[in-house]
Amino acid sequence: MPVMSHKPVTPYKAKKGEAYMNPKQLEHFRQIMNDIKAGLGKDIDRTVHTMQDEATVFADPNDRATQESDMGLELRNRDRERKLIKKINEMIAKIDAGEYGYCDNCGVEIGLNRLEARPTATLCIDCKTLDEIREKQVAK
Repeated sequence: MPVMSHKPVTPYKAKKGEAYMNPKQLEHFRQIMNDIKAGLGKDIDRTVHTMQDEATVFADPNDRATQESDMGLELRNRDRERKLIKKINEMIAKIDAGEYGYCDNCGVEIGLNRLEARPTATLCIDCKTLDEIREKQVAK
């Protein structure tokens, strides 16, 4: 999954005794995800316009191959971003359902710091670590 680049947002500072995933926190993460989604939408639009503008038929096979390679790479990047937009939409739906911020596997709090780093996280750090260990074992 691509690195989620978005405009810098001031990390949420929880007040002492503040409930986890209260309305202010949920709104904070909704804003982060909407900002990421808006940025990805602009990237996709830019790519479409660039590809339309640069759709040139080169006589030299090397130039044509380079152009096709560049376009292929760009399309793969956009496909990853399309998948990220889908994941962001799923997270926004979880916010709406009151399920955001909790591990899909064990149900514990994922934690504000982890969600700040990866707003689309669905597993707590312990379950994610176990998941990665299993992946490594299967890959051998």
